[in-house]
Amino acid sequence: MTSRSNDDLIEAAVAVLNPHLVGDRLFGDVASALITDAGNVYVGVCIDTTSGTGFCAEHAAIAAMVTAREYKIAKIVAVWRGEDEGKVHVVPPCGRCREFIHQIDPANLDAEVILGRNRTSSLRELLPATEWSAPLD
Repeated sequence: MTSRSNDDLIEAAVAVLNPHLVGDRLFGDVASALITDAGNVYVGVCIDTTSGTGFCAEHAAIAAMVTAREYKIAKIVAVWRGEDEGKVHVVPPCGRCREFIHQIDPANLDAEVILGRNRTSSLRELLPATEWSAPLD
């Protein structure tokens, strides 16, 4: 069942939000949760590295989903705890994540992206130019 509320998914992401340093690397300062069209929830956190080989929290949640042999996302969110008294912020997916979500399954263009407690957008609206262009004449 995919009728989880925005608050439910936000709370699932907040539950794994645990920023910590390992040497000079920051782990877990952004967390993500998604629900699939089958109703399963997957979570993940980001890994920041100095060499640029890290990845976003959405990638980690999607990797967990794909590991379970699921590919269609019904709804997804990412959260970050700000320096403003530790308040949680919902953050939109970066361009790389938007394209990654689309490439996992083209049906994900219809996935709901949570942008706030009461605000969502389809991935299609956030990633409008998804078709390859026609050859030039």
